[in-house]
Amino acid sequence: MTSNQRLLITVTIMMVAVIEILDSTIVNVSLPHMMGSLGANAEQITWVLTSYVVSSAIVMPLTGFLVDNVGQKRLLLIMISGFMVASMLCGMTTSLSQIVTCRILQGMFGAGLVPISQYILRDIYSDEEQGKAMAIWGIGVMVAPILGPTIGGYITELASWRWIFYINVPICAISLLMTVLIIPETIKKSKAIDWTGLILMAVGIGCLQIFLDRGNQEGWLSSNLIFFLIVISITALIIFVARGLRVKNNIVNLRLFKDRNYALSILMLVIYAGAMFSALVLQPIMLEHLLGYPVQLAGLVMAPRGLASAFAMILVPSLMKRFGSKILLFIGIILSIYGTYASSRYNLSVDVWNIIWPGIVQGAGMGLFFVPLSVEAFMTLPKNTIAEASGFFGFGRMLGTSIGISLFSTIVSRETQTNWNRLGGHINIFNHNLIHWLQTQHLSLHSPLAIQKLGGELARQASMIAFNDSYWAIAIAFIIILPLIFLLQTKKA
Repeated sequence: MTSNQRLLITVTIMMVAVIEILDSTIVNVSLPHMMGSLGANAEQITWVLTSYVVSSAIVMPLTGFLVDNVGQKRLLLIMISGFMVASMLCGMTTSLSQIVTCRILQGMFGAGLVPISQYILRDIYSDEEQGKAMAIWGIGVMVAPILGPTIGGYITELASWRWIFYINVPICAISLLMTVLIIPETIKKSKAIDWTGLILMAVGIGCLQIFLDRGNQEGWLSSNLIFFLIVISITALIIFVARGLRVKNNIVNLRLFKDRNYALSILMLVIYAGAMFSALVLQPIMLEHLLGYPVQLAGLVMAPRGLASAFAMILVPSLMKRFGSKILLFIGIILSIYGTYASSRYNLSVDVWNIIWPGIVQGAGMGLFFVPLSVEAFMTLPKNTIAEASGFFGFGRMLGTSIGISLFSTIVSRETQTNWNRLGGHINIFNHNLIHWLQTQHLSLHSPLAIQKLGGELARQASMIAFNDSYWAIAIAFIIILPLIFLLQTKKA
C-alpha cells in the first residue's frame, strides 16, 4: 500500500468517526431550543440523549462480529448510509417520539464507525507506526467531544438546532463516495448468530445505560423503575458473562479479557473516560448557569483544552519511541490530576484565564495518556481479534463516560443540597458578619428583598462548593489509575 493510499484511507475513516463522536455531544447545548419545537419539557427532552447512548452501547460491542460476517467495506457503507438517513430524519422531526426513534437509529448505525476506524488504522499501519496511528485516531476521538458543544452552540445560534443534524448529510455523502473508491474489503468469515447471547447482552447493556442516564433524575433506587432496571441489568449481564465463558460461539469473544494488558487498559479507560468526560460535562454547566457565561463564550473557554490535547497527541509518537508508554501514561495522569486539582480551587470571582489554564493542563494530560493506552491495549492481542477488541475498547469509553457523568452529576446535586443546609445555618441574628452586611445594604433580616438576595447568594455559593467537591472526586478517580499503570507488560512502541 502506497503512502497516498494510506493517507486517503485515514482521511475517509476519520471523517466518519469524528462526525459520529461530534453527534454524541453537539446536541447537548441545543436541548433547550428543541423543547419548544418538539413540545417537550426539560425532563422529556433528555431522552434525545439517552436513546442515542443506549442504542450505541448495545451495537458497539458487536463490531467485530459484524466485520467478520459482512466485511469492513460493506459494513462501513451500510453504517454511513444509515447514519446519514437517520441524521436527515432527525432534522425533519416534529415531535419528541419521532426524534427519539430517529436518534435510536442514528445511534445503531453510528455505533460501529469509531471501532471500525480504529481497526482499519491499526491494520494499515505497521507495528512501528502504531503510536502514529493511534495519535491520529486519538485526535479525532478525544478532541471531537470537547469541541462538540462549541460547534453546536454556534450552529444553533446562527441557524437552527435542526442544522446540527443536517450538517452530517454532505459529510456522510462524501465519506460514502470515498469508501466506495478507497476502502479495501476484507474476507468474510460467516459466523452463526448466538441469539441467546445477543438478547442477554442487549437487555443487560440497554437497562444499564438507561439506569445510568436516568438514575439521577429519577432519584436512583428510590424509583421503582430504576431499581427494576438495575436488577434486570445485573441478572442479564451475570448470565451473559457466565454463559459466554463456556460457549464457544458466543456473540462476542469474552476471552479477550484474559489478556492482562487489554483488561487493564479497558479498566483504566473506563475510569479515565468517566472522570475526564464528566469534567467536560460539568464545566459548561458551571460556566453558563453559575457564572453567567453565554454559550459561545463558554465554548471558547473550553476550546484550548482540545487544542492542547491535539498538540500533545502529535508529539506522543516520537516521545513513545524515546521514553516508552509507562512514563507517558504516568505523566498524562499527573497532568490530569494537577489540572483537576486547580479546577477545584474555582470560586464565583474566578477570571477567564484561571479557568482556561487548568483545562490546557488537563488537555495535555489527556493526549499523553490516551494514545499510549490505545497502543498498549492491543499490543499483545492476536491480529485476528483486533476488530472485536476495538468494539469493546469503544464500549469501554462510552460506559466509563456514562458512569462518570451519572456519578459526578449526583455528587453535584447532593452536595449542593448539603451545602445549602450547612451554609444556611449561618444565617441568623447571632452572626455579626450577616448583621454588618445587612446594615451596609440598608436591609433588615426579615425584609423580603434581603431574603431574596440571601437566598440567591446561598444557592450560588452552595453550587460552587458542590462543583469544587466534584472536581476533588474526579482527581481521586485519576489517582486510582496510577498503580494500574505499573501492572502493564509494556514494550517500546
